[in-house]
Amino acid sequence: MSRIDKASYTGQPWRIHEFTDDFRIEDAWAFRTPGAGPHDFPAILAAMREAGGLAQQSWLARALFATRWKLGALLGWDKPSTGVGARVTSLRDRLPEDLRDAPRGLDTAAMPLKGVYELDTECARELGNKTVHTVMHLGWARGAESDYELRMTVLVNTNGTFGKLYMAAIAPFRYLVIYPALTRQWERAWRDRNASATG
Repeated sequence: MSRIDKASYTGQPWRIHEFTDDFRIEDAWAFRTPGAGPHDFPAILAAMREAGGLAQQSWLARALFATRWKLGALLGWDKPSTGVGARVTSLRDRLPEDLRDAPRGLDTAAMPLKGVYELDTECARELGNKTVHTVMHLGWARGAESDYELRMTVLVNTNGTFGKLYMAAIAPFRYLVIYPALTRQWERAWRDRNASATG
């Protein structure tokens, strides 16, 4: 995984740009998927799902998430009244007409971000609570070398000063624990998928 310039996201012809003008780019990363071709985005999504979610992360990542959910429960950050469809409108309600019938992607109890849409080269998932309305966008693009790569962009619309302070407070945990853990899981999922395909 490597952190990439935000232009690597804004410069792509992805549909997400059409309805997220009020969100700002928080993070943009690229993940290594050696040997990938232009039509392998569904394959990497399937490999990532098969690799499992939070339950397969490191103990430290699991502990951080557990602490966050505990705090959210105690302080009321994650009440239904603060989430998508209540405090914030779902991106599903902003979709252009031609995207409204697109698949949303698989939602599970283990995945707190819910599907907005899933296409052949990109997908988006969202989460809303008292702190932010956030979107995780995954896109498929040609890398610096010839192979295609997975790119993840995190978009946020913070809930006032409190939301901005919250995002600043969790930044070290994202960079030092969460993103490295995601990298190991997702890049291993691609390697395992390739090994199975060639074995």
